[in-house]
Amino acid sequence: MSGTYDAGLAAAQEALVRAMTAGGPMPEGFDAEAVRAAAHGILLKRAGEVARAWPALAASYGTSWTKAFVAWAAERPTQGSFRDGWDFARAHHDDLDAEAAREAALAEARWNYDGASPPRPRAAAVRRVPGGAAVQVRGRVRVIGRNPSRRSRRRGR
Repeated sequence: MSGTYDAGLAAAQEALVRAMTAGGPMPEGFDAEAVRAAAHGILLKRAGEVARAWPALAASYGTSWTKAFVAWAAERPTQGSFRDGWDFARAHHDDLDAEAAREAALAEARWNYDGASPPRPRAAAVRRVPGGAAVQVRGRVRVIGRNPSRRSRRRGR
């Protein structure tokens, strides 16, 4: 290998990655159907990774989780499963059930995240959660109040 840099190849590879991961235009010279299939596979994998990082969020959508996440993420490059889940939760805040809202509020209490920069730990914070408040001091989070999902389970007995 001569070590020379092929700018044309690098540009084509960059365009291909953009098409597969961020909804970018289809680059010339690639099989469009194969690229779409690979892009869909990547989105499915992202949905699974976000579901593992944000289990209550994914559970709140039930069987429609993958479809909802893929539709939202199709034109957004990944920021990692934690940030992708957080961004999705923020974008769908009004649609979250109590457990997913609680999961998102606990993340807000623990981390300072502006939607652009990587999350940073907070020194202290208080955030509303369904049925109470989350209080975080030096990395320890305590929830004050009742967990509404536990209360509803008790009623159902």
